[in-house]
Amino acid sequence: MLTVDYDRLDVRPGTTVLDLGCGEGRHAFEALRRGARVLALDRGAEEVATTKRWLGAIAAAGEARAGARSAVVRGDLLALPLPDASVDRVIAAEVLEHVPDDATAIAEIARVLRPGGTVAVTVPRYGPERVCWALSDAYHANEGGHVRIYRGHALRARLSDAGLVPGAQHHAHALHAPYWWLRCAVGVDREPAAVRAYHRLLVWDLTRRPWPTRVAERLLDPVLGKSLVVYADKPAVPVPVAAEPERTAV
Repeated sequence: MLTVDYDRLDVRPGTTVLDLGCGEGRHAFEALRRGARVLALDRGAEEVATTKRWLGAIAAAGEARAGARSAVVRGDLLALPLPDASVDRVIAAEVLEHVPDDATAIAEIARVLRPGGTVAVTVPRYGPERVCWALSDAYHANEGGHVRIYRGHALRARLSDAGLVPGAQHHAHALHAPYWWLRCAVGVDREPAAVRAYHRLLVWDLTRRPWPTRVAERLLDPVLGKSLVVYADKPAVPVPVAAEPERTAV
């Protein structure tokens, strides 16, 4: 299940892609298939091990384009183990909402991104996320859980503050919003028949990509999309700060 539009992010063979908070590697996999040089990073040892295993399997099966490379490392989003201006693209999918000091995290993204490069940031959308928080504390109030809900303009302002230039945005995963509302309503640790049935629908959609659910999600994403995706560029030439006008003594 991909949240980022890879065509909009412009991931090509040879592109260097950093997947931050990679989880089990869903975005890293697609970048590798497209021939990118992928670095997947996460704090969790289990997530790193899983992503490394699956990336190796993709390469071994010949599913990646010639020249594609991958590496997986443990690391801290607040102090990335990378030189300045060293990657072409950054993907930060559903990670910033977990980070108390998101300003430092975004500054690190801007630091490692090459001039002219692009970052795709995805976070839970304000409306669907607010419903989840209202229905269940257990959904977010746990170790490593969500610490904030972003409004779109606030996320764009944070990216701008780090010297990035926010551009296009869209929403994704409308079919997932009601699923999480249902889980929050019945208890996130419970799986009654209705939750199991909805989950089977989502798995069917993910594996088969049938046209009815694909059309429904495209139509519903602008209204119910659970994720907000914002693309931001690092200027190729630093934007000069406007000088303050001289003050004339009175």
